[in-house]
Amino acid sequence: MTPTLTFLLLLGLCWNTMSEGPPSSPRNPTGLEFELPSANYETKDSYTPGPIGILFQMVHVFLQVVQPNAFPEDILRKIIQRKFDLSADYEKPESVVLTLKVVHYEVGVIVCASLGLLFVILMPVVGLCFCLCRCCNKCGGEMHQRQKRNGAFLRKCYAVSLLVTCVFISVGIIYGFVANDHLRTQIGKTWKLADSNIRDLRKLLNETPSQISYVLGQYTTAKEKAFSDLDNIKSLLGGGIHEQLRPKVIPVLDDIKVMAAAIKETKEALLNVNTTLGELKKSTARLSTSLHDVKTNLEQSLNDPMCSTQSEMATCNDVRMTLNQLDSNTNLGQLPSLDKQINNITNVLQTDLSSLVQEGYKSFNDIPERVQNQTVDMVSGIKSTLNSIGSHIENVNKQISIQDQLTGFLDPINHVESSIHRGLPMLEEYNSYRWLGGLVACSLLTLIVTFYYLGLLCGVCGYDRNATPTRRGCVSNTGGVFLMVGVGISFLFCWILMIIVVLSFVVGGNVEKLVCEPYQSKKLFQILDTPYLINEQWKYYLSGVVLNKPDVDLTFEQVYSDCKDNKGIYTALKLENIYNISEYLNNQEFTKNISGNFENMKVNIDNIVLLDAAGKKNLQDFSSSGVDRIDYGAYLAETAKAPTKVNLLRFADGLEEKANKLPQGSLKRSLASSAQKIRMIYHGQVMPLGSSMTTLHQSIQDLQHKSSGLGVKVQNIISSLDSAQNFMANSISSVIVQESKKYGNTIIGYFEHYLQWVKISLMEEVAACKPVATALDSAVSVFLCGYIIDPMNLFWFGIGKATVFLLPALIFAVKLAKYYRRMDSEDVYDDVETIPMKNMQMGNIGFHRHQATQNL
Repeated sequence: MTPTLTFLLLLGLCWNTMSEGPPSSPRNPTGLEFELPSANYETKDSYTPGPIGILFQMVHVFLQVVQPNAFPEDILRKIIQRKFDLSADYEKPESVVLTLKVVHYEVGVIVCASLGLLFVILMPVVGLCFCLCRCCNKCGGEMHQRQKRNGAFLRKCYAVSLLVTCVFISVGIIYGFVANDHLRTQIGKTWKLADSNIRDLRKLLNETPSQISYVLGQYTTAKEKAFSDLDNIKSLLGGGIHEQLRPKVIPVLDDIKVMAAAIKETKEALLNVNTTLGELKKSTARLSTSLHDVKTNLEQSLNDPMCSTQSEMATCNDVRMTLNQLDSNTNLGQLPSLDKQINNITNVLQTDLSSLVQEGYKSFNDIPERVQNQTVDMVSGIKSTLNSIGSHIENVNKQISIQDQLTGFLDPINHVESSIHRGLPMLEEYNSYRWLGGLVACSLLTLIVTFYYLGLLCGVCGYDRNATPTRRGCVSNTGGVFLMVGVGISFLFCWILMIIVVLSFVVGGNVEKLVCEPYQSKKLFQILDTPYLINEQWKYYLSGVVLNKPDVDLTFEQVYSDCKDNKGIYTALKLENIYNISEYLNNQEFTKNISGNFENMKVNIDNIVLLDAAGKKNLQDFSSSGVDRIDYGAYLAETAKAPTKVNLLRFADGLEEKANKLPQGSLKRSLASSAQKIRMIYHGQVMPLGSSMTTLHQSIQDLQHKSSGLGVKVQNIISSLDSAQNFMANSISSVIVQESKKYGNTIIGYFEHYLQWVKISLMEEVAACKPVATALDSAVSVFLCGYIIDPMNLFWFGIGKATVFLLPALIFAVKLAKYYRRMDSEDVYDDVETIPMKNMQMGNIGFHRHQATQNL
């Protein structure tokens, strides 16, 4: 039913939506992901019996010991080939061999069943003989107990043995009660299990149309994503072209922009250097004048008559020797002016290179806008194509009429549900009878073991070691009676219990070994998958039924495993052998139209000018402005010198020191005054001049650095500009084609990705058959094996254990009853000769009636 349903769904969908051809290569566009919502089903895919599972495992171990043979695959195959008729041609050798194989496999069960049947046959016979024997005062029926030296030891041994045996019987009875009640409880859960599976199967059928609608409806998501990219063609296609050209264009424009700024900075640096140089020339001239005046004053002072004296002549000569140091150390006046270079830079700046560069930037950055303006018609055509595809897909859901097709498949499910609802009350009724019978069986065993426990209790508590057998108390006697009652009930009913055990053992054990275990290990499916087994004309029966192609390797095991993994019916049943979706998931018809729109796209952005001729001439004029040909070495050499030949402060200090050596007079005062003037010249002129020269030196160095290699830099920029402009003229068309193809593949990729997802969804996700596998598991693994067979096996295991232990229990009970019951006679010995008197009179061995002893 389900395979046919899924096949029709896929046939209706693909036949109306897809054209012929091979499937497209899978794509996974960024930001576009589809996911089919998964269905949530009620029925659990696993069953755990709970704590009682330990007892079930114990029974499984027992069955493994009784039936250790491997699963008889060959035997079952031959039985299935014979249509389960073993009586046909039974005289043929192969039939005999098959029968022997069956016997060999079932030897453990046969042996156990035979022992059980032997128990059933012998126990009533033995019980009858035992009763007749006791009626004849034999077999312990005579109310006389012989005195034995080890009588106390035997009584204790019998009591302990009976107690241990009763414990084992009690454990078996507990197993029986638990299994009986568990089976009743699990049968009560069958309603819920069946209803949940029916609801899951209905949900599978009901959700399949919604899944188909969801799959078809997701085309809107793909279309909206494509529309979004089409609306953003400015940033996607135009931006892509812009980014491809950017590494070639932007660095050149950036270099030109930097050069434009460098031109302005160069003019400012030239003006600064030229102005500072002029001021320094004036300051140097003033310094030279001041030093000349001080030098003249000192020469006049040294003409003083005091310098003619012998004692002061040496000092005056020392001062006269240092006068040539009072002079300027620089010759800034010989440095040429920078007016010519400044004029050249000023002429260069008359052309606004920065504005020209900004125009180049703008022209280049307008590429995305131009692309958008030139692709309006193309975008409109692609949107129309996508809308037509969407309209076609929207009509598919109406044309398929999925709901009408599903209606026919709901009827079998309703029929199964009705059958279950009719059969479950009968099952529950029979189960109540079975439960009552199991309760009676367990109660009989409980009654027997209760008599044994009461007999032990009364016998142990009422036993008096000092009392003779004929004088035992009432409690002890009652204990013995209880034991014999238990023995009598055991003989009456144990064979009936064994019949129940044998029947349930044969049925439950074989179902466990031949159905439950091979179902869990999937060996049962492997037998059904045997070629030519069910139908001699078909290699694979399932593929012959579903696909009408018996040679296709479609097996029960593979279908069950795929359904357990929640795969779609299409994949599980290999429906591609009769209807291959891939052949119909062909997008060439639609992608051809979309690709045609992209191929017909015309984008013209060839007239982009990065920098015009005026800009190039401006760069060349800057290169020939002469800034790089200035004699920076001369300027740096002069500005690096100190303003004076000597440190005026040290010179003034030395002059003042020498003046202090002179005696008081006009010469001393004149030298001291000149020293003071020299200090004033240092602080007022030399220090500012030195600072200005240092600043000028740094400015010249900066200017030299900026102008270094100016011609090469400009030539490189012009070469890069020409290269970029040529690239724009010659290669931009290939960039446009490349980016257009990439952009078109992205748009088409959304559609192809959607179709690929439709293919995967229909093959693996739509109509996922897990509820079918779960329903099969519920019927076999849960209901048959978990609800019925496991409790049944535990029941016969417990009852059988208790029934088997009844045999030693009744032996111990008969033996022990002699020590608890009040006897009619006992052995009496002579106190002197310790020889039984009755033995001498009657020839018996040491005992006689108690009444005869009293007469003697």
